[in-house]
Amino acid sequence: MLIDTHCHLDAVEFDGDRDAVAQAAQDTGVDRIIVPAVEKGNFAAVRDCCRRYCGCFPAYGIHPLYLERAVEDDLLFLKEWAIHELAGSNPLVAIGEIGLDFFVSGHDAALQEEFFVAQLKLARDLDLPVLLHVRRAVDQVLKCLRRVRVKGGIAHAFNGSIQQAEEFIRLGFKLGFGGAMTYPGSTRIRRLAYALPLEAIVLESDAPDMPPVWLSGGRNSPTQLVPIAQALADLRNLPLNQIIQSSSINVRQVIPALL
Repeated sequence: MLIDTHCHLDAVEFDGDRDAVAQAAQDTGVDRIIVPAVEKGNFAAVRDCCRRYCGCFPAYGIHPLYLERAVEDDLLFLKEWAIHELAGSNPLVAIGEIGLDFFVSGHDAALQEEFFVAQLKLARDLDLPVLLHVRRAVDQVLKCLRRVRVKGGIAHAFNGSIQQAEEFIRLGFKLGFGGAMTYPGSTRIRRLAYALPLEAIVLESDAPDMPPVWLSGGRNSPTQLVPIAQALADLRNLPLNQIIQSSSINVRQVIPALL
């Protein structure tokens, strides 16, 4: 069983062929897909997507790059939404996508941290793992995780140092690798994918974003997870089945609500 730990299947890029994309993922062996929300405005779309497609599981959170459309009351809405959905037939499996992003210029660091810490506290109170966005903010994210201890989760699109990776692992997290790992020029990411303990790595597409090298900047999809897994297998000189099995076991350790 192959699990895509991060796929925005609700995104507008899939509006024309979402049914076909979901079926193709199943046909290629991607049995489970975690679909994270990014703002209050797409919670319902994520929920409906996961109700429609077998094997899709929702996560709800407010992404740091969507804060210009957020207000403080959205945090209360998220709490009420999460509590309601936990009692439903297709409950959320994590709080996410949440975190910090200091790559984009003009960011409001204080506002990002305010929303991030509040969502960490919600995850802690609901005993849920988190899906982390950590772009150019790894140390700051780790600082917040030390302040607010959650049950773990996944650091999405990890691109930090070995020492930072070890700290995430110590705090109960797995590290997400996807299409960026397939580029020969991505030496830092490829070095991490090669050197980190296999028990720390999970696979993700981040579709429709983060396409692998063979898509030449085109739309990514969860169907690419098998060749991405093969790229990791080649990098580590391991059988593909071992990579798939390890990633699946690792995901279930930190996202236990996956069936």
